[in-house]
Amino acid sequence: MTNTAVMTPAAKLSAKLPLPLKRLADLAYNYWWSWANGHVSLFQNINPDEWQRSGHNPVALLESASYERLTQLAEDPLYLKRLQGLATQFDRYMQETDTWASRVAPQLSQEHPVAYFCAEFGIHESLPVYSGGLGILAGDHLKSASDLGVPMIGIGLLYRQGYFHQRLNRNGWQEDYYTDNPFEQMPLELMTNAEGEPITVQLQIRQRMVKIQIWRVQVGRVKLYLLDTDREDNDPIDRWLTGHLYGGNQETRIAQEVVLGIGGVKAVQALGIEPTVYHLNEGHAAFCLLELSRLEVQRTSKSFYDIEASVRDRCVFTTHTPVPAGHDVFSADLMDSYFASFWPELGLSREQFLSLGARRLGDPWEPFGMTVLALRLCRGANGVSELHGQVSRKMWSILYPDRPEDKVPISHITNGVHARTWTAPLLSDLYAQYLGENWSARVVDPQMWAGVDQIPNEELWSRHQILKERLVAHTRFKVKASRQGRGEEPDQIHAADHLLDPNILTIGFARRFSPYKRGALLLRNAELALQIFGNSDRPVQIIFAGKAHPADEEGKRIIQRLMEWCRHHAIRDRVAFIEDYDIYTAQKLIQGVDVWLNNPRRPLEASGTSGQKVCFNGGLNCSVLDGWWCEGYQVGPDGKGLNGWAIGEDANTSDQELQDRIDSESLYRLLTEEIVPLYYDQDANGIPHGWIQKMKASIKTNSVAFNTDRMVADYVRQMYAPGAVVNAEPILASALA
Repeated sequence: MTNTAVMTPAAKLSAKLPLPLKRLADLAYNYWWSWANGHVSLFQNINPDEWQRSGHNPVALLESASYERLTQLAEDPLYLKRLQGLATQFDRYMQETDTWASRVAPQLSQEHPVAYFCAEFGIHESLPVYSGGLGILAGDHLKSASDLGVPMIGIGLLYRQGYFHQRLNRNGWQEDYYTDNPFEQMPLELMTNAEGEPITVQLQIRQRMVKIQIWRVQVGRVKLYLLDTDREDNDPIDRWLTGHLYGGNQETRIAQEVVLGIGGVKAVQALGIEPTVYHLNEGHAAFCLLELSRLEVQRTSKSFYDIEASVRDRCVFTTHTPVPAGHDVFSADLMDSYFASFWPELGLSREQFLSLGARRLGDPWEPFGMTVLALRLCRGANGVSELHGQVSRKMWSILYPDRPEDKVPISHITNGVHARTWTAPLLSDLYAQYLGENWSARVVDPQMWAGVDQIPNEELWSRHQILKERLVAHTRFKVKASRQGRGEEPDQIHAADHLLDPNILTIGFARRFSPYKRGALLLRNAELALQIFGNSDRPVQIIFAGKAHPADEEGKRIIQRLMEWCRHHAIRDRVAFIEDYDIYTAQKLIQGVDVWLNNPRRPLEASGTSGQKVCFNGGLNCSVLDGWWCEGYQVGPDGKGLNGWAIGEDANTSDQELQDRIDSESLYRLLTEEIVPLYYDQDANGIPHGWIQKMKASIKTNSVAFNTDRMVADYVRQMYAPGAVVNAEPILASALA
């Protein structure tokens, strides 16, 4: 008889299912299902309403399903055939050993993987431990590592309440609220020993010993380990260390980063894993470098300066922001309160220890910088686009006074997106017809993408229009629910049923509402904006989504201004704001819009990835030449954008008012003189052939470069295994993906 105390959650769930459906449990506990063909309907068909209520959580769905419904499915031959097909595909994927990475970098192994540290991971909306771009990038990184067979583990935090939820009151002001994540009903497994007891690690925080337990999430072939302090044997204040993502004050932030960095190294040890490379994705995890150093000093009995090089050889670092506020720094007093007992274990004085994170050595007022620590103790560092690499070298040149700026050792690896997650199934099916069944395994092949030209314009446009109709339906549903929640008048609630029109040129703008992202730039000339969006002959509509950080009052005011605009009588059916932006809404937006608008102040967008997702779905970018778009934008023979549009000038200015004026005027001109006329230049059947040619150019030129298969391969080549010989080996993800 099986000992239920040590049964895995998947095994427990399987035991509740009828025999023909038991493989559903294996699929539910591995997020591979979220990017496999035919994944959604397999779970959704069990109970569509519960699928919606559960936040698309397959474990919660199966736990709540009635036995009567399950037995109905167990005798449905069509359903069982689909389940068996997906289970077979899953087994082949998981058991595959001849992968791209095994051929290119055999020195990376499951016994000695890459340990990828990040404060947030955006795997799926049912695992809400992400806030935005950094987390989504980290999730896509793990997925492509799995597809390419790169031995990797993820290390992060499991937040009891995650990032905040957003609702807007009747004045359009953002209100923040939190809900508990039901860990016991999520695709998570608490790591336990042979006796079924949780595996824990212990570390000192605020002069108290804190126990950390470890949860595991399966992301294809990659294991993601999430650390959790919410245990009954911890002090109540310490239980909330992993309560919120990016919440609290500086005390909370430094404590969380101690848990992530030092606790993360301890957790890896407790699990018996010996990474060959530690990859710090942003500076939040930089304290892991101190713990690695402490362990090495302890192991060798050598001084810190004697072991420093060996620690550096195992660590690489990616910086994600050119915005100073995005780089965590802590006062010397705060470092004293957390590390006073730590630096003696490194054999360092207080001054020597604090100098590891100081930009200016010898300055007693200099704070301790996490990015500085990472740059000092990692053998490799990179920005996330070509321009961001340049900006980062300038920003951190102070650490390298003996080198010219262009020799500062910070390279770049431009971000990408996981094609199999973000491409709409309707488009994926179209690509399979014209590019080959295994198109998603060959996304870095330009010859394959050339086949996009063979897709009939009518077929591409038809599928794009269906996706836009789906986006409009989703927007109406969300806006109506928000209006009901605010207690608006019945006529306003019912008006949401007629919001937007799928036949109208549709723009999407969704991101964190931070002032530098200029969410209201489109409204700078309110009269002209009303003319564009209120035009009856060639109408334009726009959908906004995104959150402002709870402490960002200016960001909240931008949202409030947009909500006021949404209510303007002349355009209220053409402007919408979707509350509580998440991965699911992001998918609907990037798959359904005609144009993706991005207008940050240059050069403050490190890379950006939302616009890259749009490209895989035939949408077009209209963006400031910042981040990845500097590399993606191409000009045609006519001097205009070949694959999208560039806002403003390729120049920097410290005069924000001037830049805002230049960029807003450029945006209005592009809309009125190029974008709107091209969209409405349609034949008798409503097909805009010139627009579709631009769509095809965007798909061909951008999809091949801005994907995480290429990105992860670059990390293998440049950061994880720089000695690997890869030139002769094409980047080919698992054909079973």
